Amino acid sequence: MTTSVPTRHIRVLAAPGDRHDEILTPDALDFVGRLASAFGERRQWLLKERRRQAIRLATGTPLGFPVATSAVRADPTWRVAPPAPGLTDRRVEITGPPADRRTAVDALNSGARVWVADFEDATAPTWDNVIGGQLVLLDAVARRIDFTTPEGKEYRLGQDPATVMVRPRGWHLDEAHLEVDGRPVPASLVDFGLYFFHCAQRQIDAGRGPYFSLPKLENHYEARLWNDVFLLAQELLGIPRGTVRAGVLVETITAAFQMEEILHELREHSAGLNAGRRDYLFSLIKTFGHRTDFLLPDRARVTMTAPFLRAYTDLLVRTCHRRGAHALGGTAAQVPGREPAAHEAALATVRLDKEREAEEGFDGSWVAHPGLVPVCREAFDRVLGGHPEQIHRTRDDVETTAADLLSVRRISGPPTAEGVRANVAVALRYFDAWLRGEGAVAIGGLREDAATAEIARVQIWQWLRHRVIDRETVLDVLDEELARLGAEYPWASLDEVRDLFERTALRAELPLFFTPEAYAHHLVRASTAEATG
Repeated sequence: MTTSVPTRHIRVLAAPGDRHDEILTPDALDFVGRLASAFGERRQWLLKERRRQAIRLATGTPLGFPVATSAVRADPTWRVAPPAPGLTDRRVEITGPPADRRTAVDALNSGARVWVADFEDATAPTWDNVIGGQLVLLDAVARRIDFTTPEGKEYRLGQDPATVMVRPRGWHLDEAHLEVDGRPVPASLVDFGLYFFHCAQRQIDAGRGPYFSLPKLENHYEARLWNDVFLLAQELLGIPRGTVRAGVLVETITAAFQMEEILHELREHSAGLNAGRRDYLFSLIKTFGHRTDFLLPDRARVTMTAPFLRAYTDLLVRTCHRRGAHALGGTAAQVPGREPAAHEAALATVRLDKEREAEEGFDGSWVAHPGLVPVCREAFDRVLGGHPEQIHRTRDDVETTAADLLSVRRISGPPTAEGVRANVAVALRYFDAWLRGEGAVAIGGLREDAATAEIARVQIWQWLRHRVIDRETVLDVLDEELARLGAEYPWASLDEVRDLFERTALRAELPLFFTPEAYAHHLVRASTAEATG
């Protein structure tokens, strides 16, 4: 029996671009409109619930494992669906923005088992990037992505490319260039819907499937919403139920307390869980930044061996393996350098990190650069051998309490002057790139994305709130780093960068994300001016 979802009037509020008509077909837009009509109100309710939960936690309600779902956690019998084709062996996955054809070909040919095409943290959501990313994915799936640069360098898709997973934008973001009944379409449904409509059947025909990586979930109700989206999408296009698979990045502190529930909601569509390091720290500060016992030191001093982070990753592995799911480690963001010593130092850092993850029971991990794929693969090869994963390691030795997940006191401490400067500098440089349409940026030997800018600016906010640094010091550093940015990049929009930093890091009340405000004030305004000019 087919679900009746009325067609809604959907409008494109952007200037047409090259080949955009291949993606924005009437049928594809109707499909996205049906998803938005079916789930838009529920999504709004869940966003309101996020705000209510934030108020409860800020006013003293303790965060713990939900009593209402204890039966799900206690039931030893349920499992997620077995791995889908192309997702059996995931020892190395590479992530990056989808809109750049060269980056896409390099990722697909990198030797990684999976390419996570990231519309979220690694993409500045200009309209050209959003639709350009869909075109790149369509061309990759149709094996017509080969091209030659003006300099004569050829990029050709190999015979055994990585399996594609798409990371749509989070529930909190709108896509202002598409409207249904006068309201912006949820950005997550745009990214999911356009890819699913154009590529789901193509992927099935190629022996794979429509696979996704879900960001920023805060509770199992948001996972349930995604599961219902999958059910309707499969039904509308006549695709068998359970064909969709989705991994979830556990990158919010509240989701860490509901890992089993999230897997349970998605179980017939589940592709396991990932440890989202930087966003996890960002979420921790954003949630508990008002409390002095959650005052974190410099980012560089908060490593994955910190007890509260070790508790989080141990629980993630135990939860996944108990339910037959893959557990994936965090992203290695190092960019291998040309200078031999720096190159070897970067690889050594990644090697130690991936060896630790493999020994702890992870089934694979993420890298952000093709040059890191061999290092990650070697670390997991030594532990996995000829096995595709180590799900049999159920980590029954792990007993994680709420106090374990929240105990940051052992690493708490004041920031250093270098830490303050590093946060200001990386936030400014990332903001400048993001405003110019770049979502993945090499800064200081690392490939940074929005998660880095988020934790950098919320740490400045937290330190100011608790007066462990003073505002005058931050403003002095801001002036100095803006001058350095302008000297290095004369085309940088310094006034816009300063405005974005001041509005998202220096206000008394912390904006939950920098992206919605920056999107509305800068990217949409710029594209609207271009479309009408």
